[in-house]
Amino acid sequence: MKTMIFHPSSLRKARVLVVGDVMLDRYWFGEVGRISPEAPVPVVKIDRVEERPGGAANVARNAAALGARVSLLSVTGRDEAGACLRRLLKKDRIEARLHVDRSVDTTVKLRVIGRQQQLLRVDFETPPSHEVLASKLRDFAGMLRNADAVILSDYGKGGLAHIAKMIAMARRAGKLVLVDPKGEDYSRYRGATVITPIARNSGRLQGAGAAKSN
Repeated sequence: MKTMIFHPSSLRKARVLVVGDVMLDRYWFGEVGRISPEAPVPVVKIDRVEERPGGAANVARNAAALGARVSLLSVTGRDEAGACLRRLLKKDRIEARLHVDRSVDTTVKLRVIGRQQQLLRVDFETPPSHEVLASKLRDFAGMLRNADAVILSDYGKGGLAHIAKMIAMARRAGKLVLVDPKGEDYSRYRGATVITPIARNSGRLQGAGAAKSN
């Protein structure tokens, strides 16, 4: 497998289109003073709440922080979490085109933290509908024209069902394509310029590449 070195400084002033699974990271902070009489679990008295863009939305924030001009394409539900995510992205000056799917809930990762450690995480998520995904693919074709690079951020929530088509469209248009992958089947990312697996998967990916080359 060929190794490519991609430096974050190359994103400065680039027009970057981020596509993928957005979510709202919600944190409940509090104090633990006793154990519940109902079950052997701590009781957390919440005194502070924080909300941050997560998933592909966080990728967009990070690219913007590096100096890129970022646009974001994704799907949310028609709910409080989706509205909150829109407000946060607007505050970060990210041009977000978030398709609304009334049949789903916006993905939320809720973390309960007490005594400076995470006690619990609760996930709320529903895959988007085929109709919304098809509409998103049409928007991708239009937004692609104004991008220098595309980042496809896959968190396995169903928002990148058409990722193979997106990669092919972007490469035909001469765009750099970076993929933040999910899972072990990297064949669906074939054609991408760069794939950035997390550390625990990189060795497995290199091993797969070596096996195929032999």
